Amino acid sequence: MKFAFNSSVGKVRPHNEDSGGIFQHPTGAVLAVVADGMGGHQAGDVASQMTNDILKDRWLSTSELSKPTEVETWINESIQAVNKSLFIHAKENRECQGMGTTVVVAVCTKEFVSLGHVGDSRGYLLNNCGFQQKTSDHSLVNELVRTGQITEEQAEHHPRKNVLLRALGTEPSIKIDVETIDWEENNAILLCSDGLSNKVMDHELEEILSMSQNINEKVEKLIEMANERGGEDNITVAIVHYSHDRQERG
Repeated sequence: MKFAFNSSVGKVRPHNEDSGGIFQHPTGAVLAVVADGMGGHQAGDVASQMTNDILKDRWLSTSELSKPTEVETWINESIQAVNKSLFIHAKENRECQGMGTTVVVAVCTKEFVSLGHVGDSRGYLLNNCGFQQKTSDHSLVNELVRTGQITEEQAEHHPRKNVLLRALGTEPSIKIDVETIDWEENNAILLCSDGLSNKVMDHELEEILSMSQNINEKVEKLIEMANERGGEDNITVAIVHYSHDRQERG
């Protein structure tokens, strides 16, 4: 597998509240993480960084996970553990009260990919059937679209577009969406925060992901596009490409 990750503060925000990374297990499987923090002062930074650190530590210390059911259980238990840690930390540290974060993770093995997410950070799959968003935003606007109250076009400019219905750290327990999908040679997974998905259209994401460029160049191109279009938010991108070639790390 080839993989690359990067995060940009953007053009407007004073600091980066996104976090994440890509971590290879000794068995060869890969965990990709993107978290978009929120909260007063720098509490969003704390929430997203804690999320990334806890998931990384749990991933690198776990035994081999070979079945989809095992991976899905690991994702559920690990994100629940993150949620509990964030909730307790916010209660015990006044400066972190109200903090929270989105998270999207992908566990990539040679046979399948398991995706887990909370919030509006997204996971996409590129395969022989095309390019598809595999996660569904836990946001007010997406719920309005889903129930037919507004159109997707109206959602793009809705004044409450940033209101989340689910986020890590805001409640003692959380519902996590988890899905396992098959993948094969030349397929790719893209994870991102809304700093990218709000600025770059799906067909543009597909176009960049399909290019023959170096995988690191694809990540940089996507971040560059979001910044060129205003960069009002932090921008975080992770790509994992299924390839039997030598490792190529971002």
